[in-house]
Amino acid sequence: MKNILVALFMIAVVAASASSQVKIAFVDSEVIIAQLPEAQQVKTQLESLQKQYVDTITTIENEIKSKADAFKAKYEDAQKKIEAGQLTADQIKSLEGELGMMQEEVQAMDQDLSAYKQNVQKSLYDVQLELFKPVKEKITKAIETLAKELKYNIVLDKASDALIYGDKDIDITFKVLDKLK
Repeated sequence: MKNILVALFMIAVVAASASSQVKIAFVDSEVIIAQLPEAQQVKTQLESLQKQYVDTITTIENEIKSKADAFKAKYEDAQKKIEAGQLTADQIKSLEGELGMMQEEVQAMDQDLSAYKQNVQKSLYDVQLELFKPVKEKITKAIETLAKELKYNIVLDKASDALIYGDKDIDITFKVLDKLK
């Protein structure tokens, strides 16, 4: 992706330099976001939401650990009784069924927790995109306005190696498409 962006940038610079002077600037969006109060509010909201999810996950993990410990204790107790010859064949069979159910329950809870963690990650990512969208739009609009005022043709983002603003006069996208046809 970075190579494509650099190639397109170079094509735009060469094409534009044939007709006029091209002015290029860059910004560091991470610095802007770190200083912008709206971005800090969004980060605070995300951290709060993340803490809620972490608390829920911790509670579930503790419950799984408790059930796993109970399973382990019951299994060890059963092993001792079997080795000591204190259980009949029917009692052993019943105990095996009970232990099997306990083990399945712990495994099911662990699988559910893994699925929950995946859903949490996706949910946090979606919320982050949604909450940061107005902030990014505000930043992009400010960059475009400033680029036009200062007569910059291209503005790149240092943090993401992305083109944030490109003057339409130096856009040769359709010329490239025509050449390829």
